[in-house]
Amino acid sequence: METNLTTGSVGRQLIGFSLPYLLSYLLQTLYGMADLFIVGRYEGVAGMTAVAVGSQVMHMLTVMIVGLAMGTTVSIARAIGADDRPQAAAATGNTVTLFLPLSLVLTVGLLLLRRPITAVMSTPEAAVEGTIRYLTICFPGIPCITAYNTLSAIFRGMGDSKSPMIFIFIACLANIALDYLFIGALHLGPAGAALGTSLSQAISVAISLAVIVRRRTMPLAKADLRPQKPVMDAILKIGIPISVQDGFIQISFIVITVIANGRGLTDAAAVGIVEKIIGFLFLVPSSMLSAVCALGAQNLGAGKPERAKQTLFWTIGLACGFGAVTVVAVQFLAEALVGLFTPDQAAVLAGGQYLRGYIWDSFFAGVQFSFSGYFCACGRSGLSFLHIFLSIVCVRIPGAYLTSRLFPQTLLPMGLANAAGSLFSICARWICPCRLFWLGQTLRITDCSQLELPTIQLAREQTEALIFLGKIGVSVSEEHLRAGDFSQYDGMFLAPDEEDQVTGEPICLPASACVRVRFGGSHLQSPERYRRLMDYIRANHLQPDGFSREITLIDYGLTNDTEKFVTEITIPVREA
Repeated sequence: METNLTTGSVGRQLIGFSLPYLLSYLLQTLYGMADLFIVGRYEGVAGMTAVAVGSQVMHMLTVMIVGLAMGTTVSIARAIGADDRPQAAAATGNTVTLFLPLSLVLTVGLLLLRRPITAVMSTPEAAVEGTIRYLTICFPGIPCITAYNTLSAIFRGMGDSKSPMIFIFIACLANIALDYLFIGALHLGPAGAALGTSLSQAISVAISLAVIVRRRTMPLAKADLRPQKPVMDAILKIGIPISVQDGFIQISFIVITVIANGRGLTDAAAVGIVEKIIGFLFLVPSSMLSAVCALGAQNLGAGKPERAKQTLFWTIGLACGFGAVTVVAVQFLAEALVGLFTPDQAAVLAGGQYLRGYIWDSFFAGVQFSFSGYFCACGRSGLSFLHIFLSIVCVRIPGAYLTSRLFPQTLLPMGLANAAGSLFSICARWICPCRLFWLGQTLRITDCSQLELPTIQLAREQTEALIFLGKIGVSVSEEHLRAGDFSQYDGMFLAPDEEDQVTGEPICLPASACVRVRFGGSHLQSPERYRRLMDYIRANHLQPDGFSREITLIDYGLTNDTEKFVTEITIPVREA
């Protein structure tokens, strides 16, 4: 069912969309938690450790698939917001074409690598064979995991977060029942947990496909399944940085698991349990990320960037409020929460220490995830990836290693190292410089498509960067701004993403006060906006402090309807 997220109360739309999303995440997390809980009751510490290690590998794979599918959510949401049905159908069809072969390649490759993966995880010897059996059964289920998450991405791009929740709810009930059958009744141990999970994912996919066929949710033509480079580029440009970012986050968790495994079976079990608890508690910031991504993308597609920004502020507030309550509550309930998963008192004590430190990350991650979702909606997921990468390399992994060595008697400092990583990522968002590459040519724009030729030429020259109209801007010099001459542009510039490798020397713009206007229209309507901006600047006793930066936020990359274009003009200023 398609839902319009571009009208009405931002808060009401956000909560209405994010609650089913939250419940979906909750139910999906129950997969791993149910496996761990039931194995812990019937198999002891060795079986529980095998499932903890194996499920962490599967969780990493799943979140990377979800991250890649985020490109689908954004592409479809922008097309829906712009009321461009053919573009939405093309994004859906190309998603199928992209993800189906990918899932098959992953299945074969990971099956061949299951023993090396188990070794890399530093799995305790008592849990090695159980982990291998778990992965051997789970890896063939990768096509089902991929299919469910891509179908969910399609639904959510259309504004429907309720249908995926229903699908996963049914599958979760099946998983719990199958776990008790395979683990409790048949005593299959970790292999039984893997069987329950894989069969349940297959059930969720079957239900999703049945609903799509019955509703005719997104009718596709054969042409929509044919690979289209612009569509694929849009999906991958957003999805790859998010997928790699999520992969790095999971790698950091795995490295921490490896560090904990080196401390013995008790600490390994404690860290595995806490990771499950944290995964459960992080459902709120994760749902905020996905909600701001879908809502923001639809509103940007509809030419409502301010409404997209309001969504960001709402998500930050909700996520931080939840984080604050969680931090306080866990300080009193840490051991009780860990004790739900194991009767081993040593593991309970160690897990309580780790959880008390780690839980601070639920507050900082609320801000971090909200920004990540917003950047994704804006097509700037590379910026989020850069911050996450730096936080992992500079803080999270080194911090976990050092605290493990310096504090061998407690896991509390290792938990705090995780929170420090998210805090670093938040701080990094405010210190990243703005890069521009000056193209140095004057021009008069008389047609909306006039920038296409310079863009194509630039794309040929800059082979290591993804170049499109939304990264190309035009500028009026400070001299002409003061003179009120807006008849031509004095130059063009490229505003690359952080991951783009661009040939040439960048201009690094310092932080400065600016006046800015966003309006519905293209560069053709800019002269009148420049006059109004300059009137405002003079009326407030300011003066221009450099060249203007003018760039289209909504252009041919999202819609062919020029009446839906959105353009932004920024002029740096100082006191007169």
